[in-house]
Amino acid sequence: MQLGRHISGQFNVELESIRTHVLAMGGLVEQQLALAMKALNKQDVVLAKKVVQEDHKVNTMEVSIDEACTRIIAKRQPTAKDLRLIIAIIKTITDLERIGDVATKMARVVIESPLSEERKFRVSLEPLCQKAISMLHDVLDAFARMDVESAALLHKTDDKLDSEYEAVIRQLMTYMMEDTKNIPHILQIMWSARAIERVGDRCQNICEYIIYFVKGKDVRHLGEESIDELLK
Repeated sequence: MQLGRHISGQFNVELESIRTHVLAMGGLVEQQLALAMKALNKQDVVLAKKVVQEDHKVNTMEVSIDEACTRIIAKRQPTAKDLRLIIAIIKTITDLERIGDVATKMARVVIESPLSEERKFRVSLEPLCQKAISMLHDVLDAFARMDVESAALLHKTDDKLDSEYEAVIRQLMTYMMEDTKNIPHILQIMWSARAIERVGDRCQNICEYIIYFVKGKDVRHLGEESIDELLK
């Protein structure tokens, strides 16, 4: 989607630069999440430490983009759609940073509380995490194109992630009842599952920011039917 042209060519450059940095941040967060899942699954402490060490890059990018947005508001005093874009970006990077925190926390579980060799506990997280990573990838693509239709469809995808999360929890509770000695390890996995489920919520938020930018309507507390009606 074209953002529109401005009398000041430099304004266009600044807006595109900020968007490019948001997508770079999103790509790094997506990579962090995938590596954290791999570290948890393989109990790879070295890889987990790498994820933790890289978290500062995500934080630095958030601060840098935030500062760029503040400068453009002060200098350009954007109105209407340009202002909505800046607001959407500021909100988006907050959610991306929190997804990055999920990856870091998962990695810390591997470092601080190594799990038993019972891989069956960990393997239940793989489908859940893959769905979360896929949703993040797709929402970043929608953001790159400011594709409101894709954003609306992805907004509904979170229900599938929630269903997968509930299935994981039921399976893990079964394991706990089978052998109470496994409870401490399984609680760690449950905590990770909940963190991954929250990634879907963050992605859903970003979908709402895209719709807000394109349509000028805050849909955060609207149901799916209301969002569909808005897009007609």
